[in-house]
Parts: sequence; C-alpha cells; structure tokens
Amino acid sequence: MLGGMQDFALRVPRLIDHAEREHGGQEIVSYWADGTETRTNWAGVARDARRLAQALEALGCGPRDRIATLGMNHDRHLTAWYGAIGMGGVIHTINPRLFDEQIVYIANHAEDRVLFYDRAFAPLVERLKPQFTSIEHFIAFDGPDWDALLAPHAGDYRWVEGDERDPCMLCYTSGTTGNPKGVLYEHRSTMIHALTEVAPSVFNLSPQAVALPVVPMFHAAAWGLPFAGALSGTKFVFSAVNDPKVLCRLMNQEKVTHSAGVPTVWLALFSHMDATGEKPEHMQLVTIGGSAAPRAMIERLMRMGIRVGHAWGMTETSPIGTMGAPPANWDSLSFDEQLDLVSKQGRVPFGVELRVVDDEGRVQARDGTSSGRLQVRGPWVIKRYFKAEEDATDAEGWFDTGDVAVLHPDGTMQITDRSKDVIKSGGEWISSVELENAAVGCAGVAEAAAIGVHHPKWDERPLLLVVRKPGADVTAQDVLAHLSAKVAKWWLPDEVLFVESLPHTATGKLLKTALREQYRDYRLQNAA
Repeated sequence: MLGGMQDFALRVPRLIDHAEREHGGQEIVSYWADGTETRTNWAGVARDARRLAQALEALGCGPRDRIATLGMNHDRHLTAWYGAIGMGGVIHTINPRLFDEQIVYIANHAEDRVLFYDRAFAPLVERLKPQFTSIEHFIAFDGPDWDALLAPHAGDYRWVEGDERDPCMLCYTSGTTGNPKGVLYEHRSTMIHALTEVAPSVFNLSPQAVALPVVPMFHAAAWGLPFAGALSGTKFVFSAVNDPKVLCRLMNQEKVTHSAGVPTVWLALFSHMDATGEKPEHMQLVTIGGSAAPRAMIERLMRMGIRVGHAWGMTETSPIGTMGAPPANWDSLSFDEQLDLVSKQGRVPFGVELRVVDDEGRVQARDGTSSGRLQVRGPWVIKRYFKAEEDATDAEGWFDTGDVAVLHPDGTMQITDRSKDVIKSGGEWISSVELENAAVGCAGVAEAAAIGVHHPKWDERPLLLVVRKPGADVTAQDVLAHLSAKVAKWWLPDEVLFVESLPHTATGKLLKTALREQYRDYRLQNAA
C-alpha cells in the first residue's frame, strides 16, 4: 500500500457537530405564528438536538424508526431534524397541505412512531388521531410538551454511528397519481447534496450569508438548506408564517442576503412592495423553484440588483437538479441576454447528469431544439421508492422525471412541457386525472377534463370542463360541493365550465393538448 486517507463516514450529525464547533455563536432567529420571536444559535440547536435524541430513546425509539413532523419553519423543527437523525432515526416531514386521506396514508405507510407538530395544526392532528395506526406520541413544538420532553435530559449524548448509506430522511411526493410515494434520503446522499449546495454556482452559502428560506421545511427537505446552512455556518432566519409584511420586515431587520421560495412568494412580496414602498434592502441572491418563474418576475428582481437562481428539481432529486448561475461570459452579455438565460432552468452542478430521450429511448442532441423526456441520475437521485419492490430507474440508473425538456449546447436545461398530466399551482402538484375522476362521480356529470390555466399569483390553477349527462341540470356549485369532499381544498377548480363535448384521441383518451391550446389565453374570473 502506497498510502491512504483517513476514513470519514458521511453522516449528517457531522454537520451539526461542525456548526456547533466552528459557528456555534451564529444566530438562528424564529418568528412564530403567534407573533413572538425567539433567538438561539447553532450551539443551542446542537445541544437541544442531543437532548431530543436522548428523549426519543427514552420513548423507546431507535435506529431507522420514523419520526414525523407537521410543522412550519422554526428552530425547533430544525432541532427535530438533527435530533431524530442523530439517534439513528429517520426524520419524516409531512406536508400539512395534503388532503386528510393522503396525510393518514403517508403516516401509516411510513409507520411513524412520533409526531411533532405546530399548535396551528392541532385541529388537524386531533381530527386524524383515530386513523393513525402507528403513532404513539404526539408532541407540540410550541407547547409545554416540548419543554417537558427535553427537561430530564442534559444532552451528554454521542450520536449513533453507522453506515453512511443508512437512511436519514423520508419525504413523500404530492401523490399526483395514486398514493404519494416515499423518497428515502441517505446520510451519504444528503451530505454530498449539502456539499454541492454551498457552492458559489448553487446557493453560494457562507458564514457571511443570512438566509431566510421561505420554502417550507416539509417541501422537499426545504431544498436541503437546513443541511447546507449547518455546513456553511450560515445565519438562519425562520418564519412560521409567509405573510409578505412579516417576511419583508424580517429581511430588513436581520439583513437577509439569501432567500428561496416558489414564485407565488415573490409575487406576494411584490404586491407588498408596491403597496408600501418597502423592499428587501440587503438581498443578494433569490432562488426560485417549485415551478417555472415568470420572465417578468425574474426581470424585476434582477433590476433590483439581485441575482436570481432559477432552479429545477424534485423530491426525487433531493431536490437540486439544476441551478441558473452566471456563466463565464456573463459580463459580456446584454441585460436581455442575461434575462433570457436566467429564464431557463439552469445547468447541472457536479454530480448530476441529464439527458433527453425520445419515445423510442434515443438520446437527443444538446442542440436547444430536440425535445424529449428528461432523465436524470446522480448520487442524490432516487433509486427506489420507499417500500417499493422494483427500482424507479432503468438498468443504467436513469430516472425519468416526467418532464419534457431540451438541452442547449452549453448544457442549459429548459422545461418545455410535462409528460405527466398534472397542474402545478404555487409550486405544488395537482392531479388533473384525480380531479376528473372525482368530478365524474357527481350526479349529472357525463365527462370532465381538468387543465391548468394561467393565474397571476399561483402560476396555474385548475379549470374544469364538464359535459352534462342528457337531461341533467347539474350546476357548477353542485360539482364544487361534490369535489370538496373528495379532494383537498386547494385542489378545487377555480372555475367549472359546461361544454357540449370534449376532444378525444383515436384510442378514446381525452385530447389534453387540444384543450390546452383552446384555452391557452383563458382568463379566470377570480384572477386579478
């Protein structure tokens, strides 16, 4: 043997150890739903995470047990992540925006043993408690139960060691077709993702950064920021509410330099800015993902002197897939050329590979015109869904994203369409198929088609086209009342239009392409 290097298992607790040791005094600010603000630091989060690990073990939890959260962004949610992972468990973030049946399915499928939740979600928790089959303990983050849980424990705890390929986090997809699917992140994949995320061409995090992630911690692991922030020693500012007035005040009060969220967040902030004259004075980088950002939104931020990171990814990619970062020739480009570039979905960081294939599986050229199914692979890309019997990838490791895209000669990726029949509203997926199937169950409805149409705030909202049964007098109100018991409230179509017929393919399937073209310029009555 000529030599070698020390073994260093890539396990998530090393992140919080580093943050405590090297950046312990760096503040973490939390604005709570009741309007109070609390302050701690990375050393405080590390201490309480160890106390929580002890508390979870005292409850009988151990390695690979799933610990669920139903909460917004705050330091105790962050503590739960590191405490659960540190005792060898798997932190499972649940999206409270999902339909009741989906939440129950997710918690039971994951076999969660403990549920931490915000008191704002207490009515939801109480309503669903009888349907949870495995949860033994319910603990409110912002209540006396949290303090009582940690009180007996001093935090003199050594993190559970193990293989770097052990699971550490579980996130479920939105369940656009069928039940939601679980994506199980590993220690190794999470660490590599975090190491990549701090890079200047991705999130550009450092101890000089002050980050306010508006993206919720239940949305694709808050895009990995809680891990990358510990690695880089970034100051975090969390808000449990997404009120633009609150966010703008916090941004200026704490001198926030970095933020991340779906397009609707920035539209709301723009409205606040227009009404008050306030603006985020210290912002340097805004990352937009979840759905494609409108060109006008990107332009406004850029004219404010803010760098815009236009990102693409999904739960299955941990979630960073691409990021729009300034290329080598950025300074030589005109403003319009820069805007054109940022309006696309960006390029891959090291570790991610992209390709586009046609319906026959032939790899398409990176010529900016040849479109096809977007496929991805890499060390933080899914291999197999949680509890699935088969891999989600092909023999060469490629995962089909369900998106249609082109790759440009410089590697820039541009989403052009979606192969999956879904509607993306405010960064969240809505299944048109499920809407249609539910609508057809309404008395008097013969056929229904749901498509996404433009909405100035939410990017897309569902428009439901309905064909009545002969002689039926079913109304839009009847259809909405029926759907309200079948789907989540935010899935409800903004409008129901009655039509004489719907177009079909030769095989009898709804011809959605024709419908989208027909209603491409349709303006919803409730859209400002």
